[in-house]
Amino acid sequence: MLKKILSITVALGLAASFSLGATKSVSFTYPKDGAEVPTTFKAKFAEKGMKITPAGKDIDDKTKGHFHIIIDGAPVAEGQVIPTDGTHLHFGKGQTESGDITLTPGKHTLTLQMADGLHRAFGADLTKTITVTVK
Repeated sequence: MLKKILSITVALGLAASFSLGATKSVSFTYPKDGAEVPTTFKAKFAEKGMKITPAGKDIDDKTKGHFHIIIDGAPVAEGQVIPTDGTHLHFGKGQTESGDITLTPGKHTLTLQMADGLHRAFGADLTKTITVTVK
């Protein structure tokens, strides 16, 4: 009986740790939502439940990817390739900090989005939009 209880306890513990590890998200560590920022600033970002890898690597692994920031635009739909242009910034080397971002004074949205090795968006769970005000 004790052996059966111990087995059930171990199984429940493994199931709980597996489900906790399944949570995936991205976030800005700087700036925070609603922050005032200077005209030129660097953004910093993080992930939870994923591994950061450079573009072109592990292209079909849904647990690995890299970051993009979309300026004043909507997130890219899951599975669609994130474009390369002035409003879609790519961090394909696996960076967790941007270079200089320069914006005009006023309110702007910044959307952090994670994508796979071929720049295909992972979807809503790995997207975070914040609003900043440029002084």
